[in-house]
Amino acid sequence: MSGVHPSAIIEDGAQLGEGCVVGPFCLIGPQVVLGDRVELKSHVIVTGDTQIGEDTVIFPFAVIGEVPQDLKYQGEDTRLIIGARNRIREHVTMNPGTKGGGGITRVGDDGLFMAGCHVAHDAQIGDRVILVNNAAVAGHCLLEDDVIVGGMSGIHQWVRVGRGAIIGALTKVTNDVIPYGLVQAPRGELDGLNLVGLKRRGVPRSDITALRAAFQMLAQGEGTFQDRARRLGEETDSEYVRQIVEFVMGDSDRSFLTPGS
Repeated sequence: MSGVHPSAIIEDGAQLGEGCVVGPFCLIGPQVVLGDRVELKSHVIVTGDTQIGEDTVIFPFAVIGEVPQDLKYQGEDTRLIIGARNRIREHVTMNPGTKGGGGITRVGDDGLFMAGCHVAHDAQIGDRVILVNNAAVAGHCLLEDDVIVGGMSGIHQWVRVGRGAIIGALTKVTNDVIPYGLVQAPRGELDGLNLVGLKRRGVPRSDITALRAAFQMLAQGEGTFQDRARRLGEETDSEYVRQIVEFVMGDSDRSFLTPGS
């Protein structure tokens, strides 16, 4: 352990890995586990049964692991597990789970959580997720890998957002978002595919073409949205299209944003 400022409070029982840096006026609770080389800049609170992965950096005035903002929470033992190499900026809040939601909030690796954003109880956040300033993810949400949520946007509780999707700024999302979808407008409309993100990740042109054709079929094909997805699964050879099919055919508590909805 190294670099603990004398004004920081580390309660008995807390575990700090090798090379951790704890800045001025930080508070670390007795059940907290910090991985190697975690850095708390200053005025950071980490409390509750919270585990933070190696090389994560948390910036001033973030509150990590405080009790859920849920009136049903009755003080039961629940957890917050944060992966490695995350950047958690100023005034971010992340809450542990609740008994009714499985008891664990999870955040993956390599995420960027910009100033003022919120991850609520029982949310499941994948790898390389970006929440832009003041974005809010409500309880029980699932955000798969490589999702980007624009500034001041809100994700309704129980919503699933598929991998590689992007949510524009100032957007309210109340239904599930297919993988690689592009959602924008105040009421959250599925407006296309995240083509910029696909190209940046080096997705082959053939797969991007297949995704565009799949989106058109989902938008204009016959039958229900699930019927169209099922036919896509029978016809496609693209792994990326199959990811959309599997997502649509999975369990949903909120139904789906559909093209043109």
